[in-house]
Amino acid sequence: MKIGYDAKRAFLNTSGLGNYSRNTLNALAKYFPEHQYTLFTPEIKSNMLEEQEKFDIIAPEQANSEIKKAIWRSLQLSEEIEQTGVNLFHGLSNELPKGMHKATIPTLVTIHDLIFIRYPQFYKTLDRAIYFRKTKYACNAATRILAISEQTKADIIDFIDIEPSKIEVVHQAISPLFFENANTGRVKEKYKLPKEFVLAVGTVEERKNQLSILKAMVEKNIQLPLVLVGNPTSYCNDIHKYIAEKKLQNRVIFLKNIPENDLAAIYQLARLSIYISVFEGFGLPVIESMACGCPVITSNASCLPETAGDAAVLCSPTNIEELGNNMEKILTDTNFRKELIMKGRIRANEFQPKKYVEKLVSLYTELIK
Repeated sequence: MKIGYDAKRAFLNTSGLGNYSRNTLNALAKYFPEHQYTLFTPEIKSNMLEEQEKFDIIAPEQANSEIKKAIWRSLQLSEEIEQTGVNLFHGLSNELPKGMHKATIPTLVTIHDLIFIRYPQFYKTLDRAIYFRKTKYACNAATRILAISEQTKADIIDFIDIEPSKIEVVHQAISPLFFENANTGRVKEKYKLPKEFVLAVGTVEERKNQLSILKAMVEKNIQLPLVLVGNPTSYCNDIHKYIAEKKLQNRVIFLKNIPENDLAAIYQLARLSIYISVFEGFGLPVIESMACGCPVITSNASCLPETAGDAAVLCSPTNIEELGNNMEKILTDTNFRKELIMKGRIRANEFQPKKYVEKLVSLYTELIK
């Protein structure tokens, strides 16, 4: 098979959709090297993929401005895709190039979430309009839709009015780095991490609800430092205000732009990982934590119980007392902590890259036939 991909995120995004795209492409090349993978991107950056030379990479010629790149991707790409002779095109990040509804090849699009519809207050008006237009077009144009969770599938049905039979749920994989022993000593020194700490990974934004973690720690007098790993937003102002109010300046550490191999080590160093988001499409840090042997508290909202299975402690994202009690139990009850770690490792194995791409290639084969 010769498969084409929208690889913009793989080359230009260092987290989130970029990680999903890279993990998918790397695993396909590793476990199914007999197929040909053609990547379409407005810009090529070196060393973004493992053995990048194994991929055919197509980018616009002499596109030295963002406008030219955008025109190529939105108006010219669909024609170029067909000219390359791929058997199927997969949009990895919520969209398909304009014109793909007329394509003579089958198309697949991965939809990660529709949070911008469910929680519009977290997004700018213009961004919401653009996301909705692109997502609706992709869902209608695609031969099949790949949803990363049952929650996302339900949202596609409810908000975009798509037939359920058109949607396939395939849980995404996590990077193989999270299943390996990391160099924790080097990373601890590099980021000046304390001996013990509580960890929260994800963009520091209102939806991910990190302030509730701090409030729970104060309420239960949990003295461990909190390490927040993620890009900052204006929500950080609320967190810094609370830190100043409660005199927590020496107990909160902010980190961002952390490479995955370093992130794996940080998970392995942490006593506890908390992902208490109000709403998610999947919740990768939950599984990443489990793969690294770090016990997890996560939210009982949206897809997170689906992601966590029976291997995490679930609690309401708005119940500070419940969150604090759960933190205290995991940090003080050795047997309970060990049980969570064991269950977490078993659960994480379901998200191995090989298992994911086996399902993906099976779907490709079905669509092409």
